[in-house]
Amino acid sequence: MSRAIDIITDTGRIDAHIFTPAGGDTPRPAVVLLTDIGGLRPCYHDKAQAVADAGYAVLMPNVYHRDVTGPAVPDGQSFRDADVRPRLFEYAGRLTPQAQAEDFEALLACIDAETEFADGGVGVVGYCMTGAFALRMAAWHPERVVAAAGFHSARLAEQDAADSPVHIVDRIRGRVYFGHADGDALLPPDQIARMDAALAAAGVHFTTELYKGAAHGYTASDAPVYNAEADTLHYKRLFTLFEETLG
Repeated sequence: MSRAIDIITDTGRIDAHIFTPAGGDTPRPAVVLLTDIGGLRPCYHDKAQAVADAGYAVLMPNVYHRDVTGPAVPDGQSFRDADVRPRLFEYAGRLTPQAQAEDFEALLACIDAETEFADGGVGVVGYCMTGAFALRMAAWHPERVVAAAGFHSARLAEQDAADSPVHIVDRIRGRVYFGHADGDALLPPDQIARMDAALAAAGVHFTTELYKGAAHGYTASDAPVYNAEADTLHYKRLFTLFEETLG
């Protein structure tokens, strides 16, 4: 149960999809689901529908809307292809904190305007690079975001990155959950420890969990590293977080 939507912004439009449970048009608590670096594709449509089926209205934007409409990866290709990866890194490089801030404003305005979404707090979940985006959204909109989650997140707390989300977690008022990949080169133990310390110092209600034996990207069913056991656990933890914060 999904429909496409164009979200009009001051600088253009964001192509996005809204997912709802089958049967009934009752407004549901709002969840923003942000894709990994591969962008919109079937496995993320499946993921968004799975979250919706748990009782939520899910807004999934095209994070690369400034560069491409719809899927960023051509049919039959993947992030692992030599002619695809550089282009995705180029697109991702333009997703600066300022660009993210603009998008968050537009996404929240969409939630306020569309009938699928109930009034009240918003949840956000990000994967890979967008785990950091979810934290920023929670920090910049503490009055709206009551839950933020990140799975196999990347570069959450780099030592010398001035724009790292680790520096703004003191603004977060909602709950935070992280499901980290074991031995993830994109989020080594020192960054996990740095983020945990910052969240604890800020008094944020948070949980960090290491998914032992799960590689970076473990929830992406179209990736060689997909781990069904870890993916099942990810849904269990995510649904628990949303049930306890969004209802």
